[in-house]
Amino acid sequence: MEKTYYNPADLAKFGSISELQPEMGSKFFDYYGEVFKEGALTAREKSLIALAVAHAVQCPYCIDAYSTDCLEKGADENQMMEAVHVAAAIKGGSALVHGVQMMNKIKEVTM
Repeated sequence: MEKTYYNPADLAKFGSISELQPEMGSKFFDYYGEVFKEGALTAREKSLIALAVAHAVQCPYCIDAYSTDCLEKGADENQMMEAVHVAAAIKGGSALVHGVQMMNKIKEVTM
């Protein structure tokens, strides 16, 4: 197997991030746990959002984790891919709307 920068085995080590800073790590995991509890959104909806965000921020660990989590929570492949497309549309739109900033700068410099 080809060695890559991201080692899939490292995902299982996520809980160990508290070792060097136990207090902050504990606070993070408490918060993280609260965020993913059922509330106004179902656990499945939150997992689909997490999958979309994972793609937007390009975190391979999160993509692995939330692909599995979505399936375990009853999401199907079409819902998961649609969530990825939502993330892609927002990320692409965000890049394009910043083109207005460039257009403003062009007008400023060329006037």
